[in-house]
Amino acid sequence: MADPSSYRPRPGEIPDSPGVYRFRDEHRRVIYVGKAKSLRQRLANYFQDLANLHPRTRTMVTTAASVEWTVVSTEVEALQLEYSWIKEFDPRFNVKYRDDKSYPYLAVTMNEEFPRVQVMRGHKKKGVRYFGPYGHAWAIRDTVDLLLRVFPVRTCSAGVFKNAARTGRPCLLGYIGKCSAPCVERISPEDHRELAEEFCDFMAGRTGTYLRRLERQMADAAEEMEYERAARLRDDIGALKKAMEKSAVVLADATDADLIAVAEDELEAAVQIFHVRGGRVRGQRGWVTDKVEEITTGALVEHALQQLYGEETGDAVPKEVLVPALPDPVEPVQQWLTERRGSGVSLRIPQRGDKKALMATVERNAQQALVLHKTKRASDLTTRSRALEEIAEALDLDSAPLRIECYDISHLQGDDVVASMVVFEDGLARKSEYRRFQIKGFAGQDDVRSMHEVITRRFRRYLAEKERTGEWADGQDADTAGPGVGDVASDGRVPADGRAVPDDGEALVDGPALKDDDGRPKRFAYPPQLVVVDGGQPQVAAAQRALDELGIDDIAVCGLAKRLEEVWLPGDDDPVVLPRTSEGLYLLQRVRDEAHRFAITYQRVKRAKRFRSSPLDDVPGLGETRKQALIKHFGSVKKLRAATIDQICEVPGIGRKTAETVAVALARAAPAAPAVNTATGEIMEDEDGAPETTTDAPGEPVTAGTPDERRGQER
Repeated sequence: MADPSSYRPRPGEIPDSPGVYRFRDEHRRVIYVGKAKSLRQRLANYFQDLANLHPRTRTMVTTAASVEWTVVSTEVEALQLEYSWIKEFDPRFNVKYRDDKSYPYLAVTMNEEFPRVQVMRGHKKKGVRYFGPYGHAWAIRDTVDLLLRVFPVRTCSAGVFKNAARTGRPCLLGYIGKCSAPCVERISPEDHRELAEEFCDFMAGRTGTYLRRLERQMADAAEEMEYERAARLRDDIGALKKAMEKSAVVLADATDADLIAVAEDELEAAVQIFHVRGGRVRGQRGWVTDKVEEITTGALVEHALQQLYGEETGDAVPKEVLVPALPDPVEPVQQWLTERRGSGVSLRIPQRGDKKALMATVERNAQQALVLHKTKRASDLTTRSRALEEIAEALDLDSAPLRIECYDISHLQGDDVVASMVVFEDGLARKSEYRRFQIKGFAGQDDVRSMHEVITRRFRRYLAEKERTGEWADGQDADTAGPGVGDVASDGRVPADGRAVPDDGEALVDGPALKDDDGRPKRFAYPPQLVVVDGGQPQVAAAQRALDELGIDDIAVCGLAKRLEEVWLPGDDDPVVLPRTSEGLYLLQRVRDEAHRFAITYQRVKRAKRFRSSPLDDVPGLGETRKQALIKHFGSVKKLRAATIDQICEVPGIGRKTAETVAVALARAAPAAPAVNTATGEIMEDEDGAPETTTDAPGEPVTAGTPDERRGQER
């Protein structure tokens, strides 16, 4: 615990101007980001008597080890910079709204030649029109099914579309009139795009135009005694009205607005948002946050606005935003929203009428969401705390292991040996800090040796970060911190055996690649309280030996064996047996299983990449087009290898110099292994009597055996 007076800026050092400030911990990790109209006045509030601070603010300032600030010109710039830094650094003490699900949207891919209507989740893509969000995907599909009678826009995937175009036969929707079948040119690209535009207009709330037009067409058809056409138009009108009934009219003046309500207590807050377009509720979503700082309702609203509109522009930001309390000050936030929309945005509290009544409905939804969240989360928080305490007690740790790292080794019969590192903080997975390794110190299968190499590489990086940032303990010299610590490559990477290692802990698969610049989360910069390895005594001993060789003695190590779920400690002949009902054992199992999943996923990726490789990949200057031309001309890599340089030159686009390079590369490459029939054990031969290489595509050898047989060989 740090004393705030130890890093308090000197009097007069803080400027009296707008800006954004950052608190950092002892590892230089940003733990809090804030903005202020006057940095001097705002920061002075943090450095008063600790007894006068809110408990959460007190925890933050005692966790921090330094503070820094950036001066900006206006409060709007401060708001924008604060949002950018919160997104970049993910500070642990800032308000961050958690969304327990990914809300589905109705999306129209206007960026394609033939726009497609579909359900989409996740990040929004450029050139796609979105409507929603909806509470359930089935609600979108019901609406689309009704609207396709009137707007028969394409809904099929790219694969189905291409297959229909190739065969000249549309899918079922094309036959029953719910798709205009652009795949078989029943409609031109221009007319289909116009149809998609009309669909978007209807979903955006401009419904009256289409209903009046259809009613007029129905009347004209009836006058001309075209009763079948009139009946179809009548059914279309009914379908549109039924689709409109799914979104109740809440504001009679066809208002476009977002209504935001907040329900809160001392510890948490829930936010509910209703998206009203054309006077109808077109979408709804909700978030929950822990109140990790002393914060007002207006500040909660400001954070919600940042999260809601931080990535939006244009019409995605409505003309009117109704809130329960205004941020203080409100002018910068309103100006920021106006800039994002490109026109005026009204940010206000509804005072009377239909909008105030609708706000009361949104507030009731927020209250219910908070109650439901507390019912679900109370047991989760208690369970995670109990699990960490049980682990600390079973392993005789000084405190609960708030950061746990788990390692696993994966391979397929000794090939493509890789390792994974997963991180759990406060009992929850932190996927942005997952790492993966290639085993490089030796070839073949040796889980114990692999574990020793991985632990060594990971904690050498940790020691190197400490050395680089000057975080050595008092009296400790960098040269005595462990063998190999000084052997750091010029780019900051640490060799495993005295040589440069190009990928000592590769970029992860399940999270964004982390940068190594100052202030950003660094690779291996933070030590765990507990290292868990997937395995028994041998793996645990290897991990402990690696830490001992590096001079690290403040990190606990244990192993979890799969067979009996026994917990092994270094140097103990007998395992620690946790009760089957133990929450601690359940948490260790989840950590171990996550490490296994992450490792085997990476191993499969590497194996698939190796299977898809070809000797032609190593030919410099030979692109994909000319590789395919060579394979198409000769039929296989084997026949290409047997060809002369003059024969290779006959391929269009292949000159003599390239032909010579190809011939040399193929001569150096070893022939692919013959395919084996795993049922009989015989070597399969081609029509020339030579052993045949099994391929999925020209030049792409694959492993023999069924998929089930291959999975059985994986570890």
